[in-house]
Amino acid sequence: MTVTTYLLYLAAIALLILTPGPTMLMCMTNALNHGPRRAMMSVAGSVSAVLCVMLLSAMGLGALLAASETAFTAAKVAGAAYLIYLGVKTFRSDAAVFDASATAAPDARQRSFFLRGFLVGASNPKAVLFFAAFFPQFLNPAAPFAPQFAILALTFVAFEFTVLTACALGVSRIAPMLRSSRVVRWFNRVSGGLFTLMGGLVLLTRRHA
Repeated sequence: MTVTTYLLYLAAIALLILTPGPTMLMCMTNALNHGPRRAMMSVAGSVSAVLCVMLLSAMGLGALLAASETAFTAAKVAGAAYLIYLGVKTFRSDAAVFDASATAAPDARQRSFFLRGFLVGASNPKAVLFFAAFFPQFLNPAAPFAPQFAILALTFVAFEFTVLTACALGVSRIAPMLRSSRVVRWFNRVSGGLFTLMGGLVLLTRRHA
């Protein structure tokens, strides 16, 4: 892999990651409603899911989903159902901004935020197909696969973690200025609607779209 190829890869993933999506929305919503600690657990879950998706793509799951309509449909429906469930739950959530003093100590519920982040990060089966098709464009077939894959994967994960952390901590910083229950209620309504919309869009995806 040349330096030029790597810089092109950086530009491509920057465009992809900076485009708002379910994981970014989830991290911002959790930061506003539950504070930075739990939002960062969501970030960790999302990044872990991305890494797993890349590994699954490398192991051939992308080829399986591309070849099997049944496998792709099952994964698509499961992912869409979770996004829609999360959307409804967020839409109906109480309008309560986090109390910073209540988030200082570790909480068993934080594990649920990690799981939520992981499920949202892994909810789109198109991601597996994307990585399976995207990575080969930047790989040198004459060079060893593992080192190149490690560089691309770690770069993506680092960029994703940085962007999601910035979103989560940025919203957490301004959250004290949004203590109006009316503001938070509307934020949750909009976020819930967007989650539901994204779930619907996942249902409409096709393998060869």
